[in-house]
Amino acid sequence: MKLSIIIVNYNVKYFLEQALLSVRNAIKHVNAEVFVVDNNSVDDSCQMVSQKFPEAKLIQNKSNPGFSIANNQAIQQSNGEYILLLNPDTVVEEDTFEKCIAFMDAHPDAGGLGVKMIDGSGQFLPESKRGFPSPFVAFCKTFGLSKIFPKSKTFNRYHLGFLDENKTHEVDVLAGAFMMLRKSVLDKIGLLDEAFFMYGEDIDLSYRIVKAGYKNYYFADTTIIHYKGESTKKGSLNYVKVFYNAMIIFARKHFVGEKAKLFILMLHAAIYFRAFITLAGSFFKRIYLPLIDAALMLGGLFILKDFWATIYYDEPDYYQSAYLWFNFPLYITIWLSAIYFNGGYDEKYNIRRLVRGVLMGSLLLAAVYGFLDLQYRPSRALIVMGAVWTLFSTTSARIFLHFFQYKNFNIGKKEQSNLVIVGSKGESDRVMNLLVQARVNTNLIGTVSPQGIEDSKIYLSSLEQLDEVVHIYKIHEIIFCSKDIPAQNIMQWMTRLGTDLDYKIVPEESLSIIGSSSKNTAGELYTIDIRFRIADYMNRRNKRMLDFLLSVLFILLFLPFFIIIKNRIGFAGNIFNVLFGNKSWVGYILITIIPTSIKH
Repeated sequence: MKLSIIIVNYNVKYFLEQALLSVRNAIKHVNAEVFVVDNNSVDDSCQMVSQKFPEAKLIQNKSNPGFSIANNQAIQQSNGEYILLLNPDTVVEEDTFEKCIAFMDAHPDAGGLGVKMIDGSGQFLPESKRGFPSPFVAFCKTFGLSKIFPKSKTFNRYHLGFLDENKTHEVDVLAGAFMMLRKSVLDKIGLLDEAFFMYGEDIDLSYRIVKAGYKNYYFADTTIIHYKGESTKKGSLNYVKVFYNAMIIFARKHFVGEKAKLFILMLHAAIYFRAFITLAGSFFKRIYLPLIDAALMLGGLFILKDFWATIYYDEPDYYQSAYLWFNFPLYITIWLSAIYFNGGYDEKYNIRRLVRGVLMGSLLLAAVYGFLDLQYRPSRALIVMGAVWTLFSTTSARIFLHFFQYKNFNIGKKEQSNLVIVGSKGESDRVMNLLVQARVNTNLIGTVSPQGIEDSKIYLSSLEQLDEVVHIYKIHEIIFCSKDIPAQNIMQWMTRLGTDLDYKIVPEESLSIIGSSSKNTAGELYTIDIRFRIADYMNRRNKRMLDFLLSVLFILLFLPFFIIIKNRIGFAGNIFNVLFGNKSWVGYILITIIPTSIKH
């Protein structure tokens, strides 16, 4: 056996399907075996693998033991001269494995090999080649010096930015997304360190390969697509914690003395620094629009107060100070809350939700106003004028922000992207049907033939003229049918056309269309899977608020009768479980569907 391919999967069924299809095409002329290790996915990944890829050796874990343990499970069962650790959110070229094996055979000093990786937009991924971490390397990466000086040998040793991405080089670290290893080397240095749950295991293994006297190579003669962390969200606080803690494990394992202390100190500083940046960025994204709204509301209420006191009461100082410290905060809080719970901040340019929130807030404010003490009820006219001002000012703010971001006033109108499909008529028709069923709002321009012969009644052009089609029809998005176009050609066109377009690939006989518009975003998916509205963020948030309020209400209503309630311990436990988010008053019901046969 020449090659053993190992893919560890966790809840990325559609990406796994595409990866396995590309692997199937790439091993046609290679003596290879394929392992899929599933870490207790709940998205029917195992069923898909069993049905569509019976040749793959499936290992089903009943829990998620982590990336290292899962890979080791398959390595211990493998028979290949070479071991390839491959991410499920990747696509390989048809000759990728042949080229890599030929290089490894020709370089007996090679312990491991990585390849050129591009994201779903065709952009080169700098983590394709990396250097070993050190205190100074960690400092440059953490504080952004590597981004400021991307080609510097001094400041960007983490991504080795000074090495040509189109040439093969000896490097320090292999990327875990595609890591080809010589089995005999693994037998000497050991398998993946299972202390690393996720992240860091590739750095540790690469370090041990070099320490044993072998070399790691970045191989530029083949390219793969890597959809960038579909299983993880790299902008999250959890990612920061897990990644840098993995680096601490690495430092404690391989460094000693003052160097280890300095490195660990740097990593701890990096954790807090990156955590602060992440939290601050996330907080600002959530709070900046409500802050703008609150400032507009407050400024308007101040002006209206003086205006109404002068015009109606002929007394500029008519309103007492209580109006400033009580009524203003109350009005603004109710309007902001109503906008929030109506989804006005979930979709910041959704004017309909904004208007609905302001109107509902005004109605609630009018109702609350009647229950206030007389000294806090200065004027209903100010509520009405304040509501009008709030509606006008917040709407105007969104129009301005939309223009500032998109340079147009088409707020609320989702501009349709011009789409072209590259594939045969049969596959093109299938893709169109998938788009309709998935309710994707696009402007389909037409189909480009994968063959050189054109039929003007069916196709816009042949594949060789795709760049002309993109230019003439102002195309925004391209869907490639992998049944008709080799992965190698798809990647070449992605690189040739550039990163301004959105690219997606539809695997053969699949119900999904997969892509990614940026290296900073996880993969995107068009699928006809059922989507429940109850799972939407706004609905989940409002449901949680309802659970909380009902729990408080039950405590207030039933506390006086608690002693006489039957099973009061269980009832109280349910109330507090819901109150703290461990349970819900209303949730999904588990339905078991029993298949039946139909006789004709």
